[in-house]
Amino acid sequence: MLMIGVAALELAEHEKRWLTAPGVAGVLLFARNYQSREQLIALCDAIREVGGDGLLIAVDQEGGPVQRFRDGFTRLPPLAAIGAAYERDPIDAVRLAEEHAWVMASELRASGVDFSFAPVVDLARGNAAIGPRAFHADPAVTAELGQAYVRGMHLGGMAAVLKHFPGHGSVATDTHKAQAIDPRGLDEIRRDDLQPFAECIEARVEAVMMAHVTYPAVDSQPAGYSKVWIEQILRGELGFTGAVISDDISMAAAGAAGSVGERVRAHLDAGCDLVLACFPDVVDEAIAAMPGDALPMPPQLAALRGALGASWDSLTNNPQRDRFVARITALHADQGIA
Repeated sequence: MLMIGVAALELAEHEKRWLTAPGVAGVLLFARNYQSREQLIALCDAIREVGGDGLLIAVDQEGGPVQRFRDGFTRLPPLAAIGAAYERDPIDAVRLAEEHAWVMASELRASGVDFSFAPVVDLARGNAAIGPRAFHADPAVTAELGQAYVRGMHLGGMAAVLKHFPGHGSVATDTHKAQAIDPRGLDEIRRDDLQPFAECIEARVEAVMMAHVTYPAVDSQPAGYSKVWIEQILRGELGFTGAVISDDISMAAAGAAGSVGERVRAHLDAGCDLVLACFPDVVDEAIAAMPGDALPMPPQLAALRGALGASWDSLTNNPQRDRFVARITALHADQGIA
């Protein structure tokens, strides 16, 4: 199935037609779709009025450089700030990870958004696209903080999405801009990058997003196009039974499969349950690549629907939220973040 992007603050008429096309399961929102909480709630209502209550609505609300909704939401520090806190006090950093996740999740759920693509459990080992989005360079620390983050998301009524499997942090190239090749063998990847994924899967995450990275010692195809990575390793070796999600098909590294339609079909053939077509200029071609018959939402995608969220008024009058916001906001000052 597809998750698509729309262009602006309100739905255009042709976008309404997209939402009723066979195979469209949801909408991924960006900063271009956000002006205020009131506008966001109205947009989410409009999406579901057209596409049905079961349509998924998602966003990247990781914190730090990747936080699409800012004005009116708590300004979230990057996950690297939590990793730095771990060096000072591991127990407190685990609490901070849970609190960061709870604030992020509860604010989105109160605004009509089902889930954020979070947490990043790539290792902080110098990748240009990951940078401060990653908790830590140490796999054990990343795994511990990732599990805490998943717990916090669940407590906030939100499904968790690990990314970017099997690990994007140990290769320098930014897959938004170019093909990325990681020459390491499976044993090294399994020892390092897979550890956070394996341990967070044990925390019952609902979804995993694939990397557009190629690991030629394991398979010639980028991970999101690879049955080896999806079926044999993620599902077989790690026992993951939730939703498998592609990264955005508009990224440069996704071009390894060919045209937009060929990218969609390659992801589906490899075992992805949900394919991301984030930019409006590719949506028509992506929809055309889907099977013509409408299919029911598979259970692994239905599990991404958010639990019933509190109202924004009740959330902002919650003393627990006030404590959590004060603690995670203090991380900005600790890291010199504006």
